[in-house]
Amino acid sequence: MFQCAKRVLAILLVVGFGASVPTGPVMASDAQDHEQARRALEAGEVMPLRAIIDVVERDHPGQIVEIELERDDGRWLYEIKLLRADGSLAKLKVDGRDGRVLSIRGRDDDGRKRSEQVR
Repeated sequence: MFQCAKRVLAILLVVGFGASVPTGPVMASDAQDHEQARRALEAGEVMPLRAIIDVVERDHPGQIVEIELERDDGRWLYEIKLLRADGSLAKLKVDGRDGRVLSIRGRDDDGRKRSEQVR
């Protein structure tokens, strides 16, 4: 879990803030993820993290608690975990290129799992 958190931190620093070196110790795989995210941003393959956060905060109320950038079938996706006001957790899949929310997974008010394809 700690290893995953460090990887996400490295990606967030590169994509969101344009930093060239994350703070704290960096493992080889962390540096590779960091570099891959930086190259994707520079090549215009992904939107900056700040722009993605602006879209999510505008359209989906709640507090962002985790963000990951991943490559899935040749497509960059931001996976965003959002803590809603009612205490429920939602997971949004956002297209890294254009910021569209593709899907939302979470729970209804009564605790049942819910999944919505937005595309």
